[in-house]
Amino acid sequence: MDFIPQDIARYAEAHSAPEPELLHRLNRETHLKVMQPRMLSGHLQGRILSMLSKLVRPQRILEIGTYTGYSALCLAEGLSDTGVLHTIDYNPERDALVRKYIAEAGFDGRIISHIGHAADIIQRIEGHFDLVFIDADKSNYSLYYDLIIERVRSGGLIITDNVLWSGKVVEPVKHGDDDTIAILEFNRKLLNDPRVDIVLLPIRDGLSLACKK
Repeated sequence: MDFIPQDIARYAEAHSAPEPELLHRLNRETHLKVMQPRMLSGHLQGRILSMLSKLVRPQRILEIGTYTGYSALCLAEGLSDTGVLHTIDYNPERDALVRKYIAEAGFDGRIISHIGHAADIIQRIEGHFDLVFIDADKSNYSLYYDLIIERVRSGGLIITDNVLWSGKVVEPVKHGDDDTIAILEFNRKLLNDPRVDIVLLPIRDGLSLACKK
C-alpha cells in the first residue's frame, strides 16, 4: 500500500498540518481494537481529504465506506455551516465506535451514519451531492459510481480510494483476482467518462479525483 519511501512519507507528514488530537486518538484506538487498521485513512491522507473538502465547501457529502469514521470526520471539517454528511457501512459492530467519535467531534446530527448495503441505501438518500468519497468493497466501485454520478452537481468532486490497489494495477492479473480486475475496470471507466475530469494521484494506495463537468 505504501509506495513512497518511509523517510519521505514521514517528512511529508511533518511538513503538513498536524493530525488533530481527536483523530489521533481514533487512529490509535482503531489500531488497538479493530481488525485491518490499514483501512484507516491516516494522518496525511486525512489532511488531504480535509483540504479537498474545505476547497469544495460542500453542503452535502456522501461517503461509501465508513470503517471507524476517520475519513468522515476529516471530510466533515470542510462542511458548510449547515452541511450534512451521510456515511454508509455494512458492519454494525463498528457503529458504536463511530458514533462515539462523531459525538466527541461535535458532529451529532450532521454526520448521519447508515448501516446496510450501500447500493440500497444510496437510493434511499434523497437529493444531490457536492462531494462523494468511495472507499468500500472494490467489486462494486463501478456500481456505486453509476448510482451517484448523475446526483453530483456540476463542479462537484468524486474521490475514490485504493485505485492503485497495492501496485497490482501494473502487474499481471492473477486468475481469480476479482478485486484487481474491478479496480482496473473502474479506472478505465472514469478515464473514458466525458462527464468528468479525472486525475489519479499516487498518494498512499492511490486517490482518484473526478470533477463533474
